[in-house]
Amino acid sequence: MKHLYNRVDKRVLKAQLNESDEVRRTLSFYSYANIKNPSFFRDHLYYLLAQHDVLGRIYVAGEGVNGQLSVPEAKFSLFKESLYGIDFLNGCRLNIAIDDNGLSFYKLTIKVKNKIVADGLDDSSFDVTNKGVHLDAEAFNKISEDENTVIVDMRNHYESEVGHFENAICPDVETFKESLPIVEELLADKKDANIVMYCTGGIRCEKASAYYIHRGFKNVYQLEGGIIEYAREVERGDLENKFKGKNFVFDDRLGEKITQDVISNCHQCGESCDSHTNCINEACHILFIQCPKCATKYSDCCSVKCQQFIELSPEEREKIKTRTEFNGTKFGKGRYKALHRDETLDLK
Repeated sequence: MKHLYNRVDKRVLKAQLNESDEVRRTLSFYSYANIKNPSFFRDHLYYLLAQHDVLGRIYVAGEGVNGQLSVPEAKFSLFKESLYGIDFLNGCRLNIAIDDNGLSFYKLTIKVKNKIVADGLDDSSFDVTNKGVHLDAEAFNKISEDENTVIVDMRNHYESEVGHFENAICPDVETFKESLPIVEELLADKKDANIVMYCTGGIRCEKASAYYIHRGFKNVYQLEGGIIEYAREVERGDLENKFKGKNFVFDDRLGEKITQDVISNCHQCGESCDSHTNCINEACHILFIQCPKCATKYSDCCSVKCQQFIELSPEEREKIKTRTEFNGTKFGKGRYKALHRDETLDLK
């Protein structure tokens, strides 16, 4: 029996994946369900998926499952058969990545959480099954032309910054939990409008649509399968693509091209760019957008301070790490205007 958690150093796993010529598919899936023993189910799911060399990240909670995976092409049918062998996952949508290099994940991690998406809501206070009307790509395009329609991006600022639908409201938030009351306030005078929500794969809109119906919004809709399925449907049906730019993803790719439009800028020099990265200084690790020129100039760091820090010996870094404040120490995701690029390191 395989161990029910990864025991290999992540650097080794990354090197193995980079050297492998195995073709892999990246996908995401979710399902709301009543799981009575999440810990037991977690172990069962890990054992099931590890048999097929599946990599990725999955959250299991009493309310269901939310996962992003990388699956070997040669074992995809076996993986699908195993996943669909679980009653509440049978037939669930598998959102296959649009722009995939096979390097999205390098290990399998399954964690038990209180919720599969942190929303801060008391689910017992409203009917979570009374959800918004699902729209396919064609229906989404049609309703978006209605002057009584408001399109709302239920994702975070750093996601919508690199890509979003035309005329969408894109809240300046860092978390889904933070977005719910802010969106409600933005839409306070639009209770009778067509509220059309979208997110990456649909999971956030499932809960948000039910919540806003509970809060008195009359006409609530959600994009079926999110941005990922929309991109497939517009290509398959030769429809107008109303999404512009890149779809941010929560794996090592950090994004997939939906259109060739670049709607964002490098956070260091302002040049047109939509490539997210994490500062290479692990003591900082802030997520930001960086162009190739700035990556070279700052040695893949977000600032001169981080650049100077990584040039120190491990012993020197350890001495000053706890008393040094980096961009990633003080600022959260999405607060890019606060990046200090040229502040230097205090070695005293």
